[in-house]
Amino acid sequence: MGDGTLMRKRLRELLAADTMAVGPLLFDGLQAKIAQAAGFPLVYMSGAGTAAARGYPDLGLITLTEMVQNLRYIAAAVDVPVIADADTGYGNPLNVWRTVREYEDAGAAALHLEDQVFPKRCGFLAGKQVIAQAEMAAKLRAACDARRDPSLVIIGRCDALAVNGWDEVERRCRAYREAGADLIFVDGIKTRGDLETYAKRLGDLPLLYNGQLLPVAELARFPFRVNVNATILEVLFRTLQSALAELKATGTVSGVQHRSYDFINDFFAVLGLGYLRELEKRYSI
Repeated sequence: MGDGTLMRKRLRELLAADTMAVGPLLFDGLQAKIAQAAGFPLVYMSGAGTAAARGYPDLGLITLTEMVQNLRYIAAAVDVPVIADADTGYGNPLNVWRTVREYEDAGAAALHLEDQVFPKRCGFLAGKQVIAQAEMAAKLRAACDARRDPSLVIIGRCDALAVNGWDEVERRCRAYREAGADLIFVDGIKTRGDLETYAKRLGDLPLLYNGQLLPVAELARFPFRVNVNATILEVLFRTLQSALAELKATGTVSGVQHRSYDFINDFFAVLGLGYLRELEKRYSI
């Protein structure tokens, strides 16, 4: 559905607006369609979610091919920009160059590259390590050179907060911006104090914040261009975990009717059944 070139231009317009753009973290086409139906102007394809959907923790076990395939499904499902996790770029600057080409072809409006060593790990897990600042800057230069559509947004993610603290983070983020990153993303923001320091020390740069330490209305007072709301992953996990535990214990799930026609109609409506039925009529003999 989504036209990659158009979606990239749309994301650039969102980034240029006075208001912070908000999108949910997700990892499949159904979730993306639900987010679009709810009115979100963008969605974010999670690397941790993509790994989890394949039964793995976020420890660098998912390949470029798997990530691109998932991105292609999500970008094709919706008419809103998709920001995609591209992990470490899956290797050196040459690998990053290919990663950007693959992500662009798959429909990404933006992608972020992080400065962790490979294999990486989830930004909120202990034991992270980061590569040299100069090495990451080279990766970002390669990413910028690789894009054929100048509207593709390159995001430099810094994972050095838990490793080396704010002074190192600030030096790295300014170097990443100088290397060509369109947005800066500091990962591992865990407290309101972290959030305020992030805004104070780097607020003159275009920033992405991943989390929900404050409601959107309060976050909007901070100098963030984009907020990725990561709580949806927890909601999905906890809701399904609870429902399945109840089903195992009681033989039923409370509040759910068997084959509810309201659910079936809503479910297929979000998936575009009405549009496809119209197409079916158009081509019927």
